[in-house]
Amino acid sequence: MKALGLPFIALIAVAFAVFSIVRSHPRRPRTEPPSPPPVSRFTNTIAAVGLVEPGSELIEIATPLSGIVVKLPVLVGQVVSMGEGLVELDTRPLQAARASRTAALAAAEAGAQTALANADDQKDQLERAEQLARTAVISPDELSRRRFALRIADARLVEARAAAATARAELAAVEVELDRSIIRAPIAATVLQVNVRPGEFATAGVLPTPLMVLGSLKPLHVRVDVDEQEGLRVRPEAEAIAHRRGDARAEFALKFVRFEPLVVPKRSLTGGATERVDTRVLQVIYEVVGSEAASLFIGQQVDVFIDGHH
Repeated sequence: MKALGLPFIALIAVAFAVFSIVRSHPRRPRTEPPSPPPVSRFTNTIAAVGLVEPGSELIEIATPLSGIVVKLPVLVGQVVSMGEGLVELDTRPLQAARASRTAALAAAEAGAQTALANADDQKDQLERAEQLARTAVISPDELSRRRFALRIADARLVEARAAAATARAELAAVEVELDRSIIRAPIAATVLQVNVRPGEFATAGVLPTPLMVLGSLKPLHVRVDVDEQEGLRVRPEAEAIAHRRGDARAEFALKFVRFEPLVVPKRSLTGGATERVDTRVLQVIYEVVGSEAASLFIGQQVDVFIDGHH
């Protein structure tokens, strides 16, 4: 009996342990996604992920000059015209330089006028001396001195005019720098992002974060990453549609624009320190057709289905 009792007790203990574990295990109710995943309506589908971008692509605004930002005349979402000012830098040093160059130009031009008058005077004196030399009133040495004096006066006139031209060019250079202190829109576009505020220092050159980001929203494009293995199946005339993430019911018609000629590494990475890129993608640009494009946001991911039927 003792031999049968011990296994029986062990069986009870195991059953109690299993019951306790099952009872203490949390019960999670089954949750349904807020929106079903998109489904392709094509028989032979090429599935890819796209990124919404402006038709002009993203334009990252930088500054050619370093300085303190004093004015931002535009806001995020504002439509700007080509050449409209976006960022204005502190121009007080340049304004002082312009005043100095203006005064220098005035002095150089006055010097050129003086040199011109002196050259005309020397020319007149030489003509009189040549008339007097015919009647032997003045000596040949005096006539030679008058000729050399005219040559010197002409050289000083050239030098004075060159100095005036230099002063004029220096003033023009300051005017150019004053114009460059206002960063202007390169095209008619919409302000998508502003990363600078008045009072901050803007550094010239390529920045990790641009001062502003612009883009032309008409038309709106989708940059689709197609795996290189599927790239040969994509045809320009093939029908393509896009679905917004989280809203499978919304469907956007796409029109082929172009293939990007450079196949690039796939960018959907995990961020791990040891990861390797072993997939490359062909980027295909599509235009979003129809008025529904206005409901899309720049940088938004969309699921793209392309008809791969041959």
